[in-house]
Amino acid sequence: MDIFQAIGERKSIRAFRPDPIPKETIEEILRFTIHAPSAINLQPWDFFVVTGEEKERLSRGLLKAYREKQISCSPGTVKPLPEAYSRRGSATYESMKPYLEQTGVSFEEFTNEGSCKFYGAPVAIIICLDDSFSKARMVDVGVALGYLILSAHGLGLGTCPIGLITAYEDEIKDLLDIPENKNVVIGVALGYPDWESPVNRFKSSRENLDKLVKWVE
Repeated sequence: MDIFQAIGERKSIRAFRPDPIPKETIEEILRFTIHAPSAINLQPWDFFVVTGEEKERLSRGLLKAYREKQISCSPGTVKPLPEAYSRRGSATYESMKPYLEQTGVSFEEFTNEGSCKFYGAPVAIIICLDDSFSKARMVDVGVALGYLILSAHGLGLGTCPIGLITAYEDEIKDLLDIPENKNVVIGVALGYPDWESPVNRFKSSRENLDKLVKWVE
């Protein structure tokens, strides 16, 4: 698949078929992923791939933690958002709402509980960063994440990056026996898209380039 085609086509998938993914396919995706650049080639990322009953156990544990703590999806802001960002978020919600209404599930339940269940994907990938690194190296993890989701798309699979799970880092480490010195940065749902689900017909829009780019000439 052409790289530009993949970039243009790829979108977050929020409903998956239960079909298992061959281990060889997951390994191929990760081999492409680790070609991502990183500062001084440190390759600071760690990937924990969770499948089968362990993935179901992880989802049950996250749902339990969510229902106890009620920490919801959020943009992760530290102060009020400027109007432009708030407008984009509101526009995305309004665009997505008709598709969610067809599922009969509220937006809050869909996004929060859906995130904990990795939207039914058969594979969950937890990406971690060793605590010897500063938060600056999260940039490298972000680049690797981009390689991962595009590689998966190129092989006919869908993905959805999931940030909510970081609120339940302690539970994840306990369930997956992740070493204490590894910080959970983000999760990724990976699987075959369920194209019969109305939510997978939704694709978010993008801002006009002139609102995002400042030319210095």
